[in-house]
Amino acid sequence: MQLAIFDLDGTLVDSAPDLRAALNRLMVVQRLDPFPLPEVAAMIGDGARALLVKAFAARNRPFDEALLPGFLDDLEANSAVLTRPYPGMVAALEDLAARGWRHAVCTNKPIAATRALLAELGLVRHFALVLGGDSLPVKKPDPGHVRGVLEGLGVAPADAVMIGDHQNDIRAARGAGVRSVFAAWGYGDGTGADLSADAPSALPTLLG
Repeated sequence: MQLAIFDLDGTLVDSAPDLRAALNRLMVVQRLDPFPLPEVAAMIGDGARALLVKAFAARNRPFDEALLPGFLDDLEANSAVLTRPYPGMVAALEDLAARGWRHAVCTNKPIAATRALLAELGLVRHFALVLGGDSLPVKKPDPGHVRGVLEGLGVAPADAVMIGDHQNDIRAARGAGVRSVFAAWGYGDGTGADLSADAPSALPTLLG
């Protein structure tokens, strides 16, 4: 049994619109200028706290840790208003499953928001294990995050692949001894990935 480990934001789902909406609601309260979608997409990948740190730095204001819980609550409650799976993703998951692949999620997004989003979009049934950015003491690009998935499902690194749109995914996979596939439809940079896919529909053929 082979394992496909998926990043969430920018890989499984296009979540930038909801992340932007939550971020801009906070910006309004803080009397700061809102962000356009491309700027928010460029800040995604390191988790919710990092997103806020980057956003406040871009507005020349230090980030106040006291703002994080409220932002997370907003994000969890409104994570699936605009967010949708990328076109062809559900079909790719089903096709891979028919070929004998199991699936897992390894994301830097907090686990509560991750579970809420997957449930709301009806994606939970596809995944044998889901690890968020606060599920372990480490998160991507630390390879321990990917190793946590492997250990949780009893899968050897040689039998797994990490699919993601960010350098965090590629570095974590490499450190864990897992092949990486760059999700070129997402938000990030695929430098150093072992393979690249232009669309979710390409994954079943690419992985075999």
